[in-house]
Amino acid sequence: QLQLVESGGGLVQSGESLRLSCAASGSTLEYYAIAWFRQVPGKEREEVSCISNRDESTHYADSVKGRFTISRDNAKNTVYLQMDSLKPEDAGVYYCKGDHYYTCPLYSSNFASWGQGTQVTVSS
Repeated sequence: QLQLVESGGGLVQSGESLRLSCAASGSTLEYYAIAWFRQVPGKEREEVSCISNRDESTHYADSVKGRFTISRDNAKNTVYLQMDSLKPEDAGVYYCKGDHYYTCPLYSSNFASWGQGTQVTVSS
């Protein structure tokens, strides 16, 4: 069974960059569509980016297009989210989730449990 652990969050200033990592164990990551979700207090968890398991196509929320890049390193069984030109509104807890049967976009309602995620804080 696929298990994912997020890391790489932190506190940065507006305009700076972070790279989040989603490390997999228990299964081979390349067979899964992997999405990054963001949770902000008082709002629903939203998909920020997703990478397909069928054709490696990538998907981005409009709010992050041109600034975020999702990628997969199958040798390391890890998916990354490179976040550039960060804005205060990018802050939140970021989670990664995978799905073997469905491809992008993924929906938070498809997942019953969530890990701890990694906190991203952007100061203005």
